[in-house]
Amino acid sequence: MGNSEVGHNALGAGRIFAQGAKLVDHALETGKIFEGAGFKYIQECFSDGTLHLIGLLSDGGVHSRYDQLQALMRGSAAHGAKRIRVHALTDGRDVLDGSSFHFMEQLEKDLEELRKQGVDALLASGGGRMYVTMDRYENDWNVVKRGWDAQVLGEAPNKFKSGLEALKHLKAANPKFNDQYCPPFVIIDDSGKAVGPILDGDAVVTFNFRADRMIMLAKALEYEDFDKFDRVRVPKINYAGMLQYDGELKLPSRYLVNPPEIDRTSGEYLVKNGVRTYACSETVKFGHVTFFWNGNRSGLFDENLECYYEIPSDQGITFNEQPLMKALEIGEKARDAILSGKYDQVRVNLPNGDMVGHTGDIKATIIACEAADKAVKMILDAIDQVGGIYLVTADHGNAEDMVKRNPKTAQPLLDKNGNIQILTSHTCWPVPIAIGGPGLSPGVRFRADLPDGGLANVAATMMNLLGFEAPADYEPSLIEVVES
Repeated sequence: MGNSEVGHNALGAGRIFAQGAKLVDHALETGKIFEGAGFKYIQECFSDGTLHLIGLLSDGGVHSRYDQLQALMRGSAAHGAKRIRVHALTDGRDVLDGSSFHFMEQLEKDLEELRKQGVDALLASGGGRMYVTMDRYENDWNVVKRGWDAQVLGEAPNKFKSGLEALKHLKAANPKFNDQYCPPFVIIDDSGKAVGPILDGDAVVTFNFRADRMIMLAKALEYEDFDKFDRVRVPKINYAGMLQYDGELKLPSRYLVNPPEIDRTSGEYLVKNGVRTYACSETVKFGHVTFFWNGNRSGLFDENLECYYEIPSDQGITFNEQPLMKALEIGEKARDAILSGKYDQVRVNLPNGDMVGHTGDIKATIIACEAADKAVKMILDAIDQVGGIYLVTADHGNAEDMVKRNPKTAQPLLDKNGNIQILTSHTCWPVPIAIGGPGLSPGVRFRADLPDGGLANVAATMMNLLGFEAPADYEPSLIEVVES
């Protein structure tokens, strides 16, 4: 619960694996991160080049954590980095909107401490995560281009002397300013020159541990035949990710921490046993029902037995502007796949409650959830027609609680003006699960001896519903057959 990537890993793999944040924590705590081949590769540039750190400035723990960035900066300085430039992406999605000021202030203090130690350490650029750099599933390459222009070329429409000055000015200029959509900016010196463009001979680390919103930038940094936008200038750099973001694509080819090895997923198991599978979502969640579900693996296991269908998401908007998203289209595709008789399993993700919930717009989120309800109804009606079984659950919460609360009283928290503070991040409440349909045996019941079942129990449950026994090392099924 609480994280889309980890949630879909657990749903598909049927087991709990050490994940990005935990792996990075261990590598930093033990110092092994500074002993590995990935770090030694970027260390080659420390004598004459600059170390650039690109990622999300946040302690949300979904894509990155600020304490890990602190440890990476300090450790890099201790291992010879003479020049460090940070390219900070503001959050406001996994943490409270407006918290960018706090994180930016802390970053400026930490960079000042490094300067006192003789390291030329500065903030170089910034921008909001949903508008700069952190697009995913190739939904909108313009997002990555804005980041490239600021981070690599040192060019942006907004230029400031510090990160705090940038945030204060941009917020004052736009009453609707929020952290997620902060415009790109670069930091300049007294002569008006950008302090941190990425140049030949530099090292670059993308310090997010979560994969999906770093893959597109990794392609731009690493692929020689890249053609998604005009990069203008492609510096010769040593680049490493915090982890390898795509094991199938081997991207990036260098990384600081070895990723978890997730094998024998339910998707692979079922396909190898002849189960015909259809997976569908719109772009923003398509990778979750494919890549993450299959253990961070790209592509099909068997093109003769599988069909993955991606519906393009709306581009260039915040999702509260189009809260219906593609729910009905997903519902229609799932319905048609079910009624076709071509597939034994149909897997979909309806993103509305999550993606619109992240905007903090409660009215739009209600519309979004109503659209998802209509899509679910469409799918359940099709299941009724073919005598099938449904399993409905979620990988985490979001839309069910959209206000920040006092942890002791559960009462909504108010800001200094007396307004309720809106929660835009995921919640950690348990998610529901519903199993039914005309094909379900009357003797099937939820097991009473698993009161605390979790997402990893879903894979074995699904296998049982399809008539298979799950592998012995999977988390146990949530269901049992009770004789009448």
